[in-house]
Amino acid sequence: MPISRIVIGSPAEVGQVDALKAGLAEFISMLIFVFAGEGSGMAFNKLTDDGSTTPAGLVAASLAHAFALFVAVSVGANISGGHVNPAVTFGAFVGGHITLSRSVLYWVAQLLGSVVACLLLKFSTGGMETSAFSLSSDVSVWNALVFEIVMTFGLVYTVYATAVDPKKGNIGIVAPIAIGFIVGANILAGGAFDGASMNPAVSFGPAVVSWSWDSHWVYWLGPFVGAGIAAVVYDTFFINQSTHEQLPSADF
Repeated sequence: MPISRIVIGSPAEVGQVDALKAGLAEFISMLIFVFAGEGSGMAFNKLTDDGSTTPAGLVAASLAHAFALFVAVSVGANISGGHVNPAVTFGAFVGGHITLSRSVLYWVAQLLGSVVACLLLKFSTGGMETSAFSLSSDVSVWNALVFEIVMTFGLVYTVYATAVDPKKGNIGIVAPIAIGFIVGANILAGGAFDGASMNPAVSFGPAVVSWSWDSHWVYWLGPFVGAGIAAVVYDTFFINQSTHEQLPSADF
């Protein structure tokens, strides 16, 4: 089982130069992703009077997030692995591909990147609200939880198949595109129901800046559960390594 290969690491690992560079890369990649993704929704609201909740707004959000994530993963891939998502980092940790110490560093960097991106958006738009993720009026927290679990499962399964699997071969070249596409597709599927986060950091930044925490736990529990299931399933059935081996950042 992949979970048997979990490695805690040491606090000293966080202070190593390569780890700090990786953390900085995650911060910058998350800032790029959230600024473009959240900013697209704010721009659509400005141009169409709260039109981000319309079908056209949903398509615009899907495209913006897909394009931005493709870039954010690509620019961070050779330094940190381009996780750009605490749930992806958790999935890599469950599979034994990153230590807990480095995971915590990534989580802090990712959350800070999201918050800074939202603060920059609020400042540069003259105080426009960075809308926090929320549930549709006819969707319960349990409905939303299932949405987040399933969507994040698809995302992390894609990450494993295209970026983590040692057998990936040349398909690793298209990993950022595949990851961006699955996020864009999931936004089209779940955006009208719960906003389709799949990423606790993406939910955290707007929640902090707007100080709106309604049902916020859904956007943490769902992605982490989905990521953990995807990691266990893919690693158990398709990788099935018998020993722990930390993957180099060039591979993930």
